[in-house]
Amino acid sequence: MELFDLSGKVAVITGSSKGIGKAIAERLAEHGARVVISSRKAGPCEEVAAAINDRHGVGRAIAIPANIASKEDLQRLVDETNSAFGQIDILVCNAATNPYAGPMAGIADDQFEKILQNNVISNHWLIQMVAPQMLERKDGSILIISSIGGLRGNALIGAYNISKAADMQLARNLAVEYGPSNVRVNCIAPGLVQTDFARYLWENPELLKTVTEPAPLKRIGQPDEIAGTAVYLCSPASAYVTGQTLVVDGGLTIAW
Repeated sequence: MELFDLSGKVAVITGSSKGIGKAIAERLAEHGARVVISSRKAGPCEEVAAAINDRHGVGRAIAIPANIASKEDLQRLVDETNSAFGQIDILVCNAATNPYAGPMAGIADDQFEKILQNNVISNHWLIQMVAPQMLERKDGSILIISSIGGLRGNALIGAYNISKAADMQLARNLAVEYGPSNVRVNCIAPGLVQTDFARYLWENPELLKTVTEPAPLKRIGQPDEIAGTAVYLCSPASAYVTGQTLVVDGGLTIAW
């Protein structure tokens, strides 16, 4: 258990009121971490935090809603976490958006800007707010949830994929900068996972079959199947891993 023991650690997870973020928060708490549940709406955050506290004891989770597009909201998220728990040991940048599907020629400026803002720049902001205390303590793990879309081109979600490729490079660059202070930065690149965010890709049975059939496991992933990789990358088990993107896609990218 020591390899995956997160007792005494404090983790902030954005976009954690549902889907992959929620699953990661639940598993980090299961392994001993105190977790901060954050997304735009307070109600869903409080529900997830309450369920974790019911399962693991009062005080294991708190809810701090924040809009990732707002620098002020993100700073408040960091400040309130520090006030409640004293420090931040783990940061999981999971929240993302994708307001456009189609060729790059058709995307409006405001749509492209929103994708880059929420999926890349907001991660940069939040990491810059959290990293100094990790660097001072010479200990910390930062995790960005990217996508296998960042590894390939796609005529339908090209702008989203561009942002996810940028996240991988953000992790590589920061890993170089922070490594001498023992702060690790990594990415997870999920394949298709059954979340509300990706509903348009899996609710149509024919489209779902087209997407999953080429993969060796031949099925869609579940949010909890990403959470195990997150626990690994946030725990002592991955102490010598930084700057990496771990693909969790049922084998899709090696089969196409």
